Amino acid sequence: MSNPRLSPAPLAALLLCIALAAAGMPAVQAGPQALSLEQTIGYLIEQVAASDRTFIRNASSYDGPQAAAHMTNKYRHFRDRIAGVDDFIELAASRSLLSGKPYLVVRADGSTQPTAQWLRELLARHCSQPGIDCAD
Repeated sequence: MSNPRLSPAPLAALLLCIALAAAGMPAVQAGPQALSLEQTIGYLIEQVAASDRTFIRNASSYDGPQAAAHMTNKYRHFRDRIAGVDDFIELAASRSLLSGKPYLVVRADGSTQPTAQWLRELLARHCSQPGIDCAD
């Protein structure tokens, strides 16, 4: 007789379902998924990191991962002053503290757009999806 074994991923999912059931919580929630402020900001940073766009900061060009790392560092710096997504965009993702110049995103056609505007458009599209309820 063979000894069937679960691989780690299905086993972890099974254990999570058992733990949720024991705690009286459903394994799947009905209705919109409410995202915390951290999750919403994390989504924006992930989109920057995964983007194939060029980001401009103080006349220098950066790829998505570099821009995301910079935003993450500024987010950590300003975390105590960030009470909402708009605070994150304004304090950590819209302009240089040194020069005051806006951060820019280079569009596919070569034109530029303020990074703050691009992030707000991304967020609006994401939060308008069925089942997603973003933090303000």
